[in-house]
Amino acid sequence: MTLPENFNSMLAQAYQNKTAVGSFNVYNYETIKGVFEAGRDAGNMPVIIAFGAKYLANMNLEDVHALVQTLGARYNFPVCLHLDHCKDMEVIWQAIRSGFNSVMYDGSALPFEENLANTKLVCDIAHSCGVAVEAELGSLAAGARSHEGAAEDRQIYTDPKAAKEFVSRTGVDALAVSIGTVHGLYKGIPNIRVDILKEINETLGIPLVLHGGSGTPENIVRECIQNGIAKINVNTEISVYTVDKTIDLLDGKPQQHLSVLAHSQQKFVAEVVRKHIYLFTGR
Repeated sequence: MTLPENFNSMLAQAYQNKTAVGSFNVYNYETIKGVFEAGRDAGNMPVIIAFGAKYLANMNLEDVHALVQTLGARYNFPVCLHLDHCKDMEVIWQAIRSGFNSVMYDGSALPFEENLANTKLVCDIAHSCGVAVEAELGSLAAGARSHEGAAEDRQIYTDPKAAKEFVSRTGVDALAVSIGTVHGLYKGIPNIRVDILKEINETLGIPLVLHGGSGTPENIVRECIQNGIAKINVNTEISVYTVDKTIDLLDGKPQQHLSVLAHSQQKFVAEVVRKHIYLFTGR
């Protein structure tokens, strides 16, 4: 693997082929290694390694980049290093300086014009450095066991007309849309508005992003991919599955060595990621 990997070409190919690239959140060495192993085991499929600004207490941006670059040299498939969900411009500039391939500016909680102006600034600077930009229009609610968003977040569906103006005026490379998915796991039966997605896709004709991929029914995921979704974020399911499997591993074995736990967690992460790669690519 060679960094930088082109975020735009990766998503453009998925969009054209009506598949999606998985964007998998990582927090440490074990999760990063697990994503690489899953990509290899799934047939050297492209993956996006997403590091959220929320996890800067776990690792700094320079260390994440160095680790992804070092591990990536051992594997033979495209990998993009992406800064996920960031509201802080200074962190975005730092990610660009650190060598991230793409960044997501999240101004979804702001008024339309403020979100637009900030996103355009990020696009202008990032594009001048060869870095792609994802933005979000609309708002997702927070589900169960979510580590993103807040309890007071409410679902605001993306308006197709507003999305057209937003993309036209910012020059953003990919747009995350709100169609009924949630951050975290669903608390009830999900109501995914594929009709809104279809209209957005027909209006924009650019790769779209689905946040809240954890727990979304597989038939809905496939339908979304057929209607413009080229990148799907998975975070909570990686955490929940790995934590639950770790608890099972410790059951009755409280003196398990940390090295054994860490190695097992790589495998747990890989299991979740591999499952989603197969789903997103129709395999």
